[in-house]
Amino acid sequence: MLSSDSRTAAAPQNPMSDEESTEEEVEEPAPEEEVEPTIEELLADAVARAEKAEAEITYRDAEIVNLRRRSATDKAELRKFAGFNLAGRILPVLDSLDKALEAAEDGPMTEGLRLTRENLIQALQSEGLTPIEVGSEYDPNTMEALSTLPASEEHPDGSVIDTLEAGWMYKERVLRPARVVVAKE
Repeated sequence: MLSSDSRTAAAPQNPMSDEESTEEEVEEPAPEEEVEPTIEELLADAVARAEKAEAEITYRDAEIVNLRRRSATDKAELRKFAGFNLAGRILPVLDSLDKALEAAEDGPMTEGLRLTRENLIQALQSEGLTPIEVGSEYDPNTMEALSTLPASEEHPDGSVIDTLEAGWMYKERVLRPARVVVAKE
């Protein structure tokens, strides 16, 4: 009597040897058949990749143009303000000449100091150095308040009372702010 259970069913007779049948059983199942893309799909993919590459090239070209422009601007700025540090180192010499002139008595030495100071100022001005004009109103962009005094009728709030040290501009940059005393309420 035959059992309905497949486990107990007799294996069908195979004319192949045991080795041959083992090889067939080990054989992997066939992968799903890959569908080859159509010519239209391949063309659309190629066009998309070409557009992406073209966009990257355009972006990189713009990046190079911007880099060159920025580099040219930086070089021009560097050339324009090349003497900034030197001018800053010369200002203390000018300050020393001013102090020497204040302390000196009239005579040939004083006249020599005065001429030296004037020559130094002319040389600095020819390079773009200009003194900061200290007006009656305090300007935080060009001045530094070292001290404050109470405001009065003569000096209202925010006005400059005294200039302690001259300020200097190098072209349009503040080289050294004018150091002042300001009236404050």
